[in-house]
Amino acid sequence: MRRILLGDCADVLPTLPSCFARLMYIDPPFNTGARQKRERIKVTAVDGPGKRGGFGGRRYAVEEAESGASYEDSFDDFEGFLIPRIEAALRCLTEDASVFVHLDSREVHYIKVALDRLLGRDSFRNEIIWAYDYGGRPKNRWPAKHDTILWYALNPDRYVFNFDAMDRIPYMAPELVGAEKAARGKTPTDVWWHTIVPTNSKEKTGYPTQKPLGVLDRIIKVHTDAGDVVLDCFAGSGTTAESAARHDRGFVLIDNNADAVKVMAQRLASYRPELPEGHALAQTGTPPMLF
Repeated sequence: MRRILLGDCADVLPTLPSCFARLMYIDPPFNTGARQKRERIKVTAVDGPGKRGGFGGRRYAVEEAESGASYEDSFDDFEGFLIPRIEAALRCLTEDASVFVHLDSREVHYIKVALDRLLGRDSFRNEIIWAYDYGGRPKNRWPAKHDTILWYALNPDRYVFNFDAMDRIPYMAPELVGAEKAARGKTPTDVWWHTIVPTNSKEKTGYPTQKPLGVLDRIIKVHTDAGDVVLDCFAGSGTTAESAARHDRGFVLIDNNADAVKVMAQRLASYRPELPEGHALAQTGTPPMLF
C-alpha cells in the first residue's frame, strides 16, 4: 500500500480501512502563530557591485524568491484541532501499533496531557528529544534547539520494538569503553542529536518544516517490521513515506495542502504511489503514477 491523499485528515481518515497501519507518525503544525514558508534566494555573478561576495573577490546579485509551498500555522484551540484528528486515526491502527506525535515547546505539554486522557497514561512510552544546533541564538534567553516527539503504544504490553534495528552512535568518551565497544558504538537514548535538513542537501525539497530522514529512519526501523504500513496524516514533504519505502514498508500520506501533495508526488515518484483520482497534479506537469 502506497497512497497519497489530498484533504483534511478529519474527512479522509473515516474513509480508510480499519487496522491497516502499525505505526502512525505525525508532524502537525506547531501553532507558531505565523505562516510557515521557506524563503529562497537566487544568486547571479555580476561584473559590478553585488550584494554578496564570493570566491576570488567575485560579486553576486541576490534575488529573493518565496517558496510556493506554505501553510497557516495559527490556532485558537490547538488541542481542539489536533486531538479529534488523532482519535479519528486510531481505528486505522493495528492493536499493537505505536503513535508518534512530533511537536515543540509551544504545545507539547498540553497535548501530552490530552493524549494521556485519550490513550491512557500506561500507553505512554517515551518523550524523545530531537536536539539540533542550527540557526540564530537570541541573547535574552536560552536558544530553543530541540523538538519533542511523544511515543505511545496502543497496547503497552504488546508493541513492536526492534532493538537490534537501532543505529549505533559514537561514545562520547571512547577511550573509557575499550576498542571493541568503541568500534561498535552505543545505542541511542531518548535524546537524539541530529542535524536539520541541510540547505544544500539532496534531501531538501523546499517544503517548510521538512524533517530529516535520519529521524524517521530510526523510528520506522525500530517500531515496524518489513511489509508493515505507516500512516502520516500531516504528511508535508513526504519524509515519512520515503523512509518507509526505503525500508520495505508501505505508506499512506494525507495532507490538506495541494503544494504538499505535489512535493510528495515528485519526491516519491520512483516508488509509484497511488494519487488522488483526477487530481490537478496531472495538469501541473507531474506525470501520473500507478499503484
